Amino acid sequence: MFSLNVPVSGRVRRLANELYPELVSFDRIRDRHTLVLKRFGEDLFEHPHRESTHHVATLKREVRPIAETTAPFSIRLTHIDTFDVPTDGSAPVVYLAVESEGLWELHYRLTDAFGAVPRLEADEYTPHVTLARDGDQSVADRLCDREIEPIEWTVSRLGIYDARFRESAGEIPLGG
Repeated sequence: MFSLNVPVSGRVRRLANELYPELVSFDRIRDRHTLVLKRFGEDLFEHPHRESTHHVATLKREVRPIAETTAPFSIRLTHIDTFDVPTDGSAPVVYLAVESEGLWELHYRLTDAFGAVPRLEADEYTPHVTLARDGDQSVADRLCDREIEPIEWTVSRLGIYDARFRESAGEIPLGG
């Protein structure tokens, strides 16, 4: 229903646009580029059928103590990679690989506090920015061979994404 996302840098969007001609053979190309940090289901909310604004307020209230004690951290995109056998959906999934000790630390703090979604979070978590999915494996392999200039930025806030409405629903600043 909701996810806590790391906002991506404008340079990431520019790189995705630059790669677009090589992605056109895929059935689904992402036009919104996100980096999911943690997913939240109905179990976080007392009344799962209340309006979305109630859920956003609850999510902010529950996550804020962790965010306030988290210093801004750096993220680095280093290369293109694939999930040849994704946890869910069609393959291959082409993505930008993410390195960040601070991201991992925050992910584990959140999964310790709220639980981990099986097969997607905790030790199975692979931080990434999806570019496209469901295309020819040889094209995916060729993209993985392509070198990219690493992109680095500092994360100072987290975004709340409402999957039901497919839109941003708020932000939570990091403290530290």
